[in-house]
Amino acid sequence: MKKRKTRGGMSGISQLVLNTFKHAENSIITTQDKESTRETSTVEDQPSKRQKTTTNDVEGKDKEKTQWVEKYDASGLVPHYTYALEVPEDLQKWCLLDREGWYSVTPELVANQIAERCRCDTILDAFCGVGGNAIAFAKTCQRVIALDNSPVRLALARHNAQIYGVADRIEFILADYVAFAKAHATLSYPQCNRQIDVVFLSPPWGGPSYLSGSISESTDTPSPSLGNIGDNATIKDHPFYSLSSIRPIDGLALFKLSRQITPNIAYYLPRNTRLDEIARLLEVSSANNTRIVEPDTLEYVEVEEEWMGSKLKALTCYFGGLVTDQEALF
Repeated sequence: MKKRKTRGGMSGISQLVLNTFKHAENSIITTQDKESTRETSTVEDQPSKRQKTTTNDVEGKDKEKTQWVEKYDASGLVPHYTYALEVPEDLQKWCLLDREGWYSVTPELVANQIAERCRCDTILDAFCGVGGNAIAFAKTCQRVIALDNSPVRLALARHNAQIYGVADRIEFILADYVAFAKAHATLSYPQCNRQIDVVFLSPPWGGPSYLSGSISESTDTPSPSLGNIGDNATIKDHPFYSLSSIRPIDGLALFKLSRQITPNIAYYLPRNTRLDEIARLLEVSSANNTRIVEPDTLEYVEVEEEWMGSKLKALTCYFGGLVTDQEALF
């Protein structure tokens, strides 16, 4: 794996994107924020948390909330601030999130772990959202290219990066990643004056409903699994998630497209993703990846569980030179 160099300026990244789109008809989207219907449907349909109920509730009636118990009020145990300037400097991280960001942003500890594994010169965050991963990458990589097709989320990501003091190391670009990747694949190496070492994929999973699995998959279909999804969780509770449910395009097609940019891919996926589908990613992409990886090269995929306390949050799948003991492919 390449050694980390000292951080340099941001020159060259914007030129890379400009050159990419000059060689293809697809270009950076410019005007409307085409928020997909997944945001409206999945957020509005998200079930509310269960409320405690009284023993006298009868079936068919609305459940009542329990009364606030004054003796359990612990608000006096924490400091209170009247003005923002009173908050200690190390706690002044007023990050901004939109509705989608509330349930899609990667937890900070998880993002830092992924960033450490992806340490390199230039990394492309294909679906940066509100910037959770891009901010972490800016701490371990020389340059970060952060793409998103929403001007609102891109503005929030830049704002959040400024809070963490890393905005100068991130190039925020309003673009559709699929269009960018297709255009980049048409370039020859002399035209690529700045190489992308790693691509991080954290595409939309379909909103909170991803835990229900793919409608095309049977809940009785056996598949290898990693760890426990949660306490007393079962396959019936969380059916396996299929890569075909990924947006904006099928998860397999997205992976194949990204491998034309670099063999080094970090793929952030739901915790209930089918492992047999993850394993097949290398099989179907090897024939189309002779540009960088030799056809007869034996490759492995490394699947890392991302835990927060006792709860499994997601899976990060590493390919190419990001795999332990496979750095020679970097």
